[in-house]
Amino acid sequence: MDIVSLAERPDLAPLLDTDFDGAWPQFMLWDPMGSVYYSVAHDLYPEFVFAAVDPAEPGRAVARAYAVPLRWTEDELPDGGWDRMIQRAAVNRLTGATPNLVSALEICVRPDRRGGGVSGLMLAAMRRAVAQHGFDTLVAPVRPNGKAALPDLPMTEYAARVRPDGLPVDPWLRVHVRAGGVIERVAPRSMAVTGTLADWRRWTGLPFDTSGPVHVPGALAPVLVDTAHDHAAYVEPNVWVRHRL
Repeated sequence: MDIVSLAERPDLAPLLDTDFDGAWPQFMLWDPMGSVYYSVAHDLYPEFVFAAVDPAEPGRAVARAYAVPLRWTEDELPDGGWDRMIQRAAVNRLTGATPNLVSALEICVRPDRRGGGVSGLMLAAMRRAVAQHGFDTLVAPVRPNGKAALPDLPMTEYAARVRPDGLPVDPWLRVHVRAGGVIERVAPRSMAVTGTLADWRRWTGLPFDTSGPVHVPGALAPVLVDTAHDHAAYVEPNVWVRHRL
């Protein structure tokens, strides 16, 4: 497995937009902050965009990863999580502020290659690259991949669950902790997705015909529906993990 940045292999950029259909729930692709980063990431942050390529599968990416440098001087990492990191990085770029840390934004393994430890390899490559570029801190608003099975459980309770060996019950949090990350706090509004009821029906295939909380496959918390106002909102909690490098 070769894991390289787009700064090293810009020719791999097209592979990051193929073979990943279905990797994330459709509604997540409509977070309005996402395009602020992804529309410019390949051009502005190629040293923090990564592709994993298996020589046995030429012309396909096994996994991709994205991160962004930014300046964060507040004592705590923000409630806003993923959205806030993208926003701050964009403002820093416009104002010329000097970044002092890097935030992970995505590590995604192709669906048919999951379960083989690739996510841990991508995280290790990201940690190395961040250190090589002179940063001593990588933070990550982690989306715990087991939480979707328990959408009604508060994230604070879920993130605190540990196995007898002391490692997190959640597989993705466990990868981060094994790599040296420290869980700091929950980001209660890390990502926000809103839309009309027609939007949500298109994204999920569900009827969205009753007001109140709705469980959507892949969502970490219920989607709140208001039929009278033709509107539904999803606010996703994530978990802040800090890696000292």
